[in-house]
Amino acid sequence: MPVMRSWRLFTSVLLSALLIALRASSASPSIVDARVFLARGVVEDVRPPSVTIKHEAITNYMAAMTMPFKVKSASELTNLERGDQITFELHVTENESWIAKIIKVGNVSLPALSTNSVAVVHDEKFALLHFKFTNELGQAVSLSDFPGQALAITFFYTRCPLPEFCPRLSKNFSEASHQLAALTNGPTNWHFISVSFDPEFDSPEILHSYGQLYQADPAHWSFLTGPKAQIRELAERSGVTLENTDGTINHNFRTMIIGANGQLQMIFPTSGDLSDQIVAEMLKAAAATNRTVAQK
Repeated sequence: MPVMRSWRLFTSVLLSALLIALRASSASPSIVDARVFLARGVVEDVRPPSVTIKHEAITNYMAAMTMPFKVKSASELTNLERGDQITFELHVTENESWIAKIIKVGNVSLPALSTNSVAVVHDEKFALLHFKFTNELGQAVSLSDFPGQALAITFFYTRCPLPEFCPRLSKNFSEASHQLAALTNGPTNWHFISVSFDPEFDSPEILHSYGQLYQADPAHWSFLTGPKAQIRELAERSGVTLENTDGTINHNFRTMIIGANGQLQMIFPTSGDLSDQIVAEMLKAAAATNRTVAQK
């Protein structure tokens, strides 16, 4: 009997250890593996579940810049207002980032938010439609080189530090392009274009290596670079705001869908997982006819 009791005790301990191990292994990797950085800054805008912060340099991670951050719970933004000076923790994993432990430490007066209208790239009179940029293969490419094709255009840079910013935009294109290519009897008149607004670093060679990370097919996805002035004008015409700070580029988001008829169909002004939405819009864009083309 002592042997039986010992065996039962051993079995109980073993099962407990296994349960603990299983719970640990099932814990969210986004929490367990997160790196944590202390930061401070000024609140620019509050739109739950995110807040835009003009933050100081974050030691060992990123330069000072202005950018939106997510929170795990919208309640963390309660009573937070534009102009609040705060300290916070930035948590970063391989696939996401968020902030927590937000503490108000003061307040400053800020001007009203700008409501500037967005100019878009599909204007037929826009000279950069025919400007020759350079793709990841070193080839000259212009936005007018894709007649009759549905286009998805976004702006990014390969050194972007947060996983749900430029890397998320590229994941969207990667996932959406693979979905479109896998469709039975799906359209073939579609093309994705990722424009780098960091041409001083993002050479064709860098863009080619970057594209390989996302299994990009050059037949349906191009990465463009070019002269800084032309890149900036193209970005601004598309409603993208850029601010260079010590090698880091603060920017907003624009993913545009342009129909095969040359007309702007949709603008996604956010990041996040948009792959399914992009596929749906690209299917409509690929089927667009010329009957709605504007008069030249």
